[in-house]
Amino acid sequence: MSGAQAPAAAAWPLDLAFSASARSLAISFDDGARFDIPFELLRVESPSAEVQGHSAAARQLVRGKEQVGVTGAEPVGRYAVRITFDDGHSSGLYTWDWLYRLGRDRDALLADYRARLG
Repeated sequence: MSGAQAPAAAAWPLDLAFSASARSLAISFDDGARFDIPFELLRVESPSAEVQGHSAAARQLVRGKEQVGVTGAEPVGRYAVRITFDDGHSSGLYTWDWLYRLGRDRDALLADYRARLG
């Protein structure tokens, strides 16, 4: 995870709605926050070791995911969701804090990602 801070008090998700047509996850939290997170961002910022690596230097730049879709999602305990993408990726466990950060920092994360693509 980047240097971004988690929410002050862990926010709890109230609703997750995956939209194939919008290619985004709409998620709302009990602190009133509501975010639309593009599937592309979910995929390229996957919390999996495959993407994040085991150090900042090992982080992978994932390309070509502008049209990625989500084929499934399943809860993992009470703390996360495992998202399955149509490219076969399914190893990331998206904690509520991770999803909150992706939603809150969406524009900055997408801008940084696109800048790294060159």
